[in-house]
Amino acid sequence: MMRNEYLKEVFSKVGIELTDEKCREFVRYAEMLVETNKVMNLTAITEFDQVAVKHFADSCMLFAPAMEKAREIAGVQVEASLIDVGTGAGFPGLPLKILMPELDVMLLDSLDKRIGFLNDVITALDLQKVETIHARAEDGARSELREAYDIAVSRAVANLSVLLEYTLPYVKVGGCFISYKSGDVDEELKNAANALKTLGGNVVCVEKFELPENGGLRSLVFVKKVAETPSKYPRKAGKPSKNPL
Repeated sequence: MMRNEYLKEVFSKVGIELTDEKCREFVRYAEMLVETNKVMNLTAITEFDQVAVKHFADSCMLFAPAMEKAREIAGVQVEASLIDVGTGAGFPGLPLKILMPELDVMLLDSLDKRIGFLNDVITALDLQKVETIHARAEDGARSELREAYDIAVSRAVANLSVLLEYTLPYVKVGGCFISYKSGDVDEELKNAANALKTLGGNVVCVEKFELPENGGLRSLVFVKKVAETPSKYPRKAGKPSKNPL
């Protein structure tokens, strides 16, 4: 099966109809990911069919109804601002940007080489209204990025207690953070109660789904920012992971 056809089939199974143009962009992204991965550790997943399911489709589960829920929680319409904290090779922020050109997207990562790769992809796909920044999550949240975004997302970065300290400081009061998690998230939610209370977050809902092609169970945890995050958070680099709230 041709790559474009496979992408369309995978995305259709999760209710997303890809245009030929979007398919071309995803294929080019995948090619650049695999090629760059030969000289830089970006991903352990390099087969196209697995990239399509476990990186692209997984990232895009926030599209359509889920994104409408995020916008509703954050109280914004189409042109929302979104930051992807710890984006790595661009997941989930860059696939979301490809699907939703209207989003204002910031991709934040602590490794400059990864930022260089993301800039190359952005240029190759001629994407607009998307920026990158090289910073640790703890440091970026003490800049002009603090409480500047309607929506924050993060995928496969840390357990929820730690992740909340990394991400909620970027979200406007009234905004929304969405954490991409595995299917079993109940224990993490229980352990994150203190972090939520301390940082000004409130879990609105958890959406569970199964990736196509036996890709496994996933969860999207929707957190509303109900109060300003105290200025002492996030703590200095390394503290959140060593001593979670």
